[in-house]
Amino acid sequence: MAYPYTHEKEVRVLSRGWGDPRTRTVEGWKAMGGYTALEKALGMSRQEVIEEVKVSGLRGRGGAGFPTGIKWSFMPGEKKGPHYLCCNADESEPGTFKDRELLRWTPHQLIEGCLIGAYAIQAEHVFIYCRGEFFEATQVLARAVEEAYEAGYIGKNILGSGQDIDITVFAGAGAYICGEETALMNSIEGRRGLPRVKPPFPAAVGLFGKPTTINNVETLSSIPHILNNGGSWYRQWGTEKSPGTKLFCVSGHVRRPGNYELPLGFPLEELIYDVCGGFREGRSLKAVIPGGSSVPIMSAADCEGCTLDYEGVVEKGSMLGCASVIIMDDSTNIVKQVRRMVDFYAHESCGQCTPCREGTQWLARILLRIEKGRGTAEDLDTLLELGDQMTGTTICVLSDSAAAPVASSIQKFKDDYLALIRRGEKVGAA
Repeated sequence: MAYPYTHEKEVRVLSRGWGDPRTRTVEGWKAMGGYTALEKALGMSRQEVIEEVKVSGLRGRGGAGFPTGIKWSFMPGEKKGPHYLCCNADESEPGTFKDRELLRWTPHQLIEGCLIGAYAIQAEHVFIYCRGEFFEATQVLARAVEEAYEAGYIGKNILGSGQDIDITVFAGAGAYICGEETALMNSIEGRRGLPRVKPPFPAAVGLFGKPTTINNVETLSSIPHILNNGGSWYRQWGTEKSPGTKLFCVSGHVRRPGNYELPLGFPLEELIYDVCGGFREGRSLKAVIPGGSSVPIMSAADCEGCTLDYEGVVEKGSMLGCASVIIMDDSTNIVKQVRRMVDFYAHESCGQCTPCREGTQWLARILLRIEKGRGTAEDLDTLLELGDQMTGTTICVLSDSAAAPVASSIQKFKDDYLALIRRGEKVGAA
């Protein structure tokens, strides 16, 4: 069964089983070579597992892009109490829809990655924190965990190794802020999902006050393939600094939106016009948000020669983030789209930090005023000043996420703002 849409230029490592219900079962995953990486890892030392992940160059797929092997090595080597691994499956960033597919189609791929990660960092318990709205995906995952327990891959003395590792599937209540790693830990502990001040960092004081590592679904799903084939094998795709494949979530004004697994460093224009089929007849590219709604917007000119890797997108003035590529054609009202994004962040702000609580609301009000034709040229200066005061002044980066698209859209699409302002001035004069 083909997973819609697929393309000949894809490199299907993580997504190979998508569309086939058999991959949801233990037997189906084993038929694809599943759980052999876990057996291999249990025969290695913990440090050898971490070193193999370091060799692969795997970077966190949740948005930050921090090297996974290095992150694992931050965990204390001398164990004085419980260690925990948290899998962040609270996928809520507008434009992102890859992790839910990994949960729906290949849950055992994730479970195996979690078990290997837990072994490497000496964790006895894994918590997979699922977004509250992922009802079907969470059910599929929970059943897969039950099957893995029954098969002896989870629990006491897994595969006769003497290792005890438990997995708990934890469903959130639909709060975007719980995708922030420390808010996620607070939520699991039964407290309000508010981000924590760092330091201390989770590797020192995390879940229940114990050393904890938090990894994304896509990151952990990559681990079995790296352990099975070796870190050098993984580097055959991507670039020197951004190796491997990446799931790109493409939405917007293209003929074939969807999830595509491609090598990092893939040309953005090739993704738009070849893989995704380009635009409707008569339309042309206006803007792209390459990494989910929280990163700066790119103009059509920025997209020329842009490669989709962590460094390539930064060179063009934005960030790859979680590779949620939102594509807009020349019919787009940029002000309206930015206002909708800011509305989301204003609604999802936890309210803990004043610049975020107040700033997101004011950004949303001013943008709506401009969109309705009641804005002034001075509003643009106010928006930029607000954004400056919101950036780098809060506990987490939700405030920064709201400010980034506003500032970049004014910089690159100022005429769209001025056209609405002038239209309002003419109506007022009439």
